[in-house]
Amino acid sequence: MRVLLVEDDADLSRQLKGALSDAGYAVDHAADGEEAHFLGDTEPYDVVVLDLGLPKIDGVSVLERWRRDGKTTPVLILTARGAWSDKVSGFDAGADDYLTKPFHTEELLARLRALLRRSAGIASSTLSCGGLRLDPRAARASVNGEPLRLTSLEYRLLHYLMMHQGRVISRTELVEHLYDQDFDRDSNTIEVFVGRLRKKIGPDRIETVRGLGYRLTPLPGESEGA
Repeated sequence: MRVLLVEDDADLSRQLKGALSDAGYAVDHAADGEEAHFLGDTEPYDVVVLDLGLPKIDGVSVLERWRRDGKTTPVLILTARGAWSDKVSGFDAGADDYLTKPFHTEELLARLRALLRRSAGIASSTLSCGGLRLDPRAARASVNGEPLRLTSLEYRLLHYLMMHQGRVISRTELVEHLYDQDFDRDSNTIEVFVGRLRKKIGPDRIETVRGLGYRLTPLPGESEGA
């Protein structure tokens, strides 16, 4: 899953970017509201972490512009302000959740997982598709009870496919959601990672829909899961 982190504090940004990357996210960072608005307007993120007190354009204004332009990406706002009116302004602008600084990184990660589940219409904290299981909290996956040893990109690929199981997902969509802005994006590498993943989870769980993309489905006789 791909996240936009909007925070002007350099130390906090490094800390959060490291924690998000360790949790399996592809992370882009913006240090001011102007850059944040541009990235959020031009790149397809799964979730946004947005500080309110930003240089150039404040976070509430950035969020209002996104929502006015029809951007529906879930947004978690960060604020050092304790006034309830600031939280109300954030929610009225279109925020989905908030955290007040200082906060524990684990709480931020938990709230992001909840936002992603809600946006995908998933109630359970773990994902399943037949014999496949994925626990975003621990960044671990298994097939028929056997732990899977996955690289970071293989994990991101499996996570995205399981969040959208049953739907055909194009190579372009996978590239946009698996890689951060600085990665050398090449849709042909998706074939490589799909091939590697098939070797680990079984060749028939990921269907190639010719000319359209890939679809994750349970094997015959398995339940779809959630």
